[in-house]
Amino acid sequence: MKGVDVIVGLQWGDEGKGKISYVLSKQADAVVRFQGGANAGHTVKIGETRYKFNMLPAGCLAGPRPVIAAGCLLDPEAFEREIKLITSLGVKHKPLVSESTHIILPHHRELDGRIEELRGSEAVGTTRRGIGPAYADKMLRVGIRAGETTDPQLIQSKTQLLQKLHGIDFSVDAEKLRQTISPFVGNVETYLNTVLESGGRVVLEGAQGTLLDIDHGTYPYVTSSNTLAANGFVSTGVAVKWKHSVIGVMKAYATRVGAGPFPTELDGDVAERIREVGGEYGTTTGRPRRVGWLDIPALRYACMVNGVDEIAVTKVDVLNGLSTVKACVGYVVNGVETESFTDCLMMLDDVKPVYVEFPGWSVGDDDWHAAVRNGWDDLPPNAREYLEWVEKTLHVKISLVSVGEEAGLTVQRT
Repeated sequence: MKGVDVIVGLQWGDEGKGKISYVLSKQADAVVRFQGGANAGHTVKIGETRYKFNMLPAGCLAGPRPVIAAGCLLDPEAFEREIKLITSLGVKHKPLVSESTHIILPHHRELDGRIEELRGSEAVGTTRRGIGPAYADKMLRVGIRAGETTDPQLIQSKTQLLQKLHGIDFSVDAEKLRQTISPFVGNVETYLNTVLESGGRVVLEGAQGTLLDIDHGTYPYVTSSNTLAANGFVSTGVAVKWKHSVIGVMKAYATRVGAGPFPTELDGDVAERIREVGGEYGTTTGRPRRVGWLDIPALRYACMVNGVDEIAVTKVDVLNGLSTVKACVGYVVNGVETESFTDCLMMLDDVKPVYVEFPGWSVGDDDWHAAVRNGWDDLPPNAREYLEWVEKTLHVKISLVSVGEEAGLTVQRT
């Protein structure tokens, strides 16, 4: 399909957007990271090799040109490392970085750590990659942008201002920034709109997840950018007039990294089993992820605020072997039952989930491979019934189902 596909996470991040972006980017002309920085980790497994990205859009491995939009933060070290990676893999398209993309500097990481320490027991659990402070400098209009890396004197002047502002003595290697970043800088807005005007296709690859959105998530336990689909257009400068589709990515269960409310969180043997089988450890930090059952009120909210057109469900295979699978359909708060996530957003720590149960499934690898070959109807019956219930409950079609980490283990539903 020509036009724009926007890929967003529907939970607290780590939904498998990297793989889905790779699958959906095969016929695209460009794939764009539109928010966040090196705090995001997107992984694509092709064959037996895992490719991990923190900066470039993971979908670029499928062939389209990788783009970093104005709403992102560019980590020079991660960017340089990934340029070397895609060059070694023979990715033919030269990455394009927006002139307006802000640069993460050494003092941002130091400030990130300081702020977390000052919060003490109320720490958010950031990746300490400098994301919040870098976005703060952007809003204060004192940040350094990619398009400015060609001017060493400007870099020096801004560095001095930042040192005075934050009371931190740090240095910036202006020549290193110039060599690393400036060869890739260009006008992203014009490029992407020109691709679309010529009948091309653009994939916008989001990072983190809806419930971590700075405005619409579980504040203050959120990221420092807008993770919603609408920000894909704001960040890139792509006009909203273009025909587009929003693909929401969700796991067959839920996870969360760091602090913050998590109504369906599990502990004990089931949680540990899901965590180990699903490899639920952060791509960026290696931290173990908190694990829980699916949360339908939260997903319904995420579908609403993103305007989701279709859903990709990942890690259905991870639940294989469980006798029972549960899903939260509502909350009890102050003795009253509700299905509304928004009514409970400010008091999620106090809600008790209301669950429905489904019979589990236990199948072999051959069964998953058969579903990949033959389609939706060959999914294990109990797994298919669970997915059909999710689809009916959310009123959004499930178009993709991931049944294994490897990129090819995907059931595409027509």
